[in-house]
Amino acid sequence: MTDVAEDFRDMIRWTADGLVPAIAQDHKTGRILMMAWMNPESLQLTAEEGIAVYWSRSRGKLWRKGESSGHTQIVHEVRLDCDEDVIVLMVEQKGGMACHTGRESCFYRVLKDGQWQTVDPVLKDPKDIYS
Repeated sequence: MTDVAEDFRDMIRWTADGLVPAIAQDHKTGRILMMAWMNPESLQLTAEEGIAVYWSRSRGKLWRKGESSGHTQIVHEVRLDCDEDVIVLMVEQKGGMACHTGRESCFYRVLKDGQWQTVDPVLKDPKDIYS
């Protein structure tokens, strides 16, 4: 007979604010799409619903990715790093865009010759996404 497993959220080393960074990564290509924050409730909802739910620090509330854009993230796997302080969500990005700028990834700038250069195109004008 085995002991009842502890709450999976208890293994996480939350920040003093009760948050953990969460990286969304495309489950097929491996491309990093975005980084956001999760609190215990958003992680629980993500695990239960299979849809990425984050904690919005600027709004001070839960944020279901895609609630205003329609670009939801279907979660295929949730991983915890070796230090137990970063989550990786392996996701299927609906709509092909994770970034509020209308790009596939929030990581669309590359440091070249001491300057940040935009290397990824805007796939859809944000005014058309959030209108």
